[in-house]
Amino acid sequence: MTAPNLLREGRRHGFLENVVTHPAIRGRGHGRAVVQAALTHAWASGCHHVLMQSGRTDPKVHAFSQALGFVPGRRTAYVAARPIVPIA
Repeated sequence: MTAPNLLREGRRHGFLENVVTHPAIRGRGHGRAVVQAALTHAWASGCHHVLMQSGRTDPKVHAFSQALGFVPGRRTAYVAARPIVPIA
């Protein structure tokens, strides 16, 4: 997904979330191909950066992201969850 940015002369941001490969086919390059295609699209769309977020603590997940050029610690993410409203 891309969205306009109020800074950086209105250039877009790219966002990647929930990049998951089925365990039976991990390590075959499918996830890498999807992320690389998303990056290619983001750069062609004029994005100045792409954020990829993960809630996983598995070091393999973070190694995957870093191998694709994502740098940890350049941004801090905060998440607000939608309040649960009881059904009447």
